[in-house]
Amino acid sequence: MSSSASVRDQVSPAEWQARVDLAACYRLVARFGWDDLVFTHISARVPGTEHDFLINPYGLLFEEITASSLVKIDLDGKKLLPSPYEINPAGFTIHSAIHAARADVQCVLHTHSLNGVAVSAQRGGVLPLSQQSIFVLASLGYHDYEGVALRDDEKPRLVRDLGDRGFLMLRNHGLLTVGESIADAFLRMYVFEATCTIQVRAQAGGGELVSVDPRIIAGAAQQQVAVMRGLGAGLVWPGLLRKLDRDRPGYAE
Repeated sequence: MSSSASVRDQVSPAEWQARVDLAACYRLVARFGWDDLVFTHISARVPGTEHDFLINPYGLLFEEITASSLVKIDLDGKKLLPSPYEINPAGFTIHSAIHAARADVQCVLHTHSLNGVAVSAQRGGVLPLSQQSIFVLASLGYHDYEGVALRDDEKPRLVRDLGDRGFLMLRNHGLLTVGESIADAFLRMYVFEATCTIQVRAQAGGGELVSVDPRIIAGAAQQQVAVMRGLGAGLVWPGLLRKLDRDRPGYAE
């Protein structure tokens, strides 16, 4: 594997920062227990490029990923820097489709968490049962399962079902979020995962469920801006990095 110094010397300061943040995101997904061995993926657009992006080295656990080990590829899957690692083919299909279609998206985050897959298998999908759910429901799409995402002909349907939204439920498969930054995509996944976990627990309780008024969901975006004080995910990202520095250092290598 290339050393962090040699990779850092070959990329711009902006790309190196994106690498550090993306490696941190992988470590955080592992820290919160949303990883699935090596079988999901997070990507980030390379700053200053139209379509090039960074993705995980296939075979490394999320808790092992570092800034220098991330693989830089183009929309054809061609490596743009030497790497001893290949990439997840299903990850390439999903992430290349979204990065090509959504210029506003800097990060795409996909998980197979148990609670997320459980809700994705429910015909009703996400239900308005929690405060967390209102933020998801305000910007949620659904994509029907077509098998492991290996075929290029699925890309247009994936892009269509995401549209301009921030959350996508992949039926019988898992969760996906996008963000204008890596931090934004992570925070959306945190809320998405919490929504699914609460829903599964509420249903398991066996009692009558109380739904949130649709009028509250309609105003969720404005409420979120007020709660986050206009800072978005920037309000929580520095604290998450401090947590990593204490618990799981080494991601910035």
